[in-house]
Amino acid sequence: MEYFPAPLEKLVEQFASLPGIGGKSAQRLAFHMLSLTDEEAREFANAILEAKEQVTCCPVCQNLTAGGLCPICASGRRDEGIICVVADPRDVAAMERAREYAGHYHVLHGVISPMNHVGPDDLQIKSLVERVAKGGVREVIMATNPDTEGEATAMYLARLLKPFGVRVTRLAYGIPVGGHLEFADDATLTRALEGRMEL
Repeated sequence: MEYFPAPLEKLVEQFASLPGIGGKSAQRLAFHMLSLTDEEAREFANAILEAKEQVTCCPVCQNLTAGGLCPICASGRRDEGIICVVADPRDVAAMERAREYAGHYHVLHGVISPMNHVGPDDLQIKSLVERVAKGGVREVIMATNPDTEGEATAMYLARLLKPFGVRVTRLAYGIPVGGHLEFADDATLTRALEGRMEL
């Protein structure tokens, strides 16, 4: 027996299909949508359609943009000699929040994952190699996640880029700020020791 009318059930199903949204959250969102005025609902629907139609990938770094170069690639104040390689556009946002990095980015749109049938050809690797091959790049920072797929992707890229004579580095790992040693796992402690620096 259906609890809600069919159109409402369909709306709940659509929200439930989003990542991180469970059944109860989907119902809450669907009921909220019903409480909107017609104009507000139209604006919400139009925002989704406009984003789908207008958001594209930057032709240089593959980050999301609303056409043409992204603001980072278009900025003359960023260091073009350093490229930070990330798996996802959300990682660019995370790096930018720190306000410490002043170079450029390259977004792979995923990581190498044989289990999920994602190989090098499925990622934005060729465009990265082309950028480095043009010259002018001094360092490429691998900022993929410190999991099996992220590590494999970073190692694969390091081997590809080595012939170009650029410095390939990896983000440091270790104990998080505010963390406690007693709760750190063995791999994290090992990486923290390897990445230690002088005070």
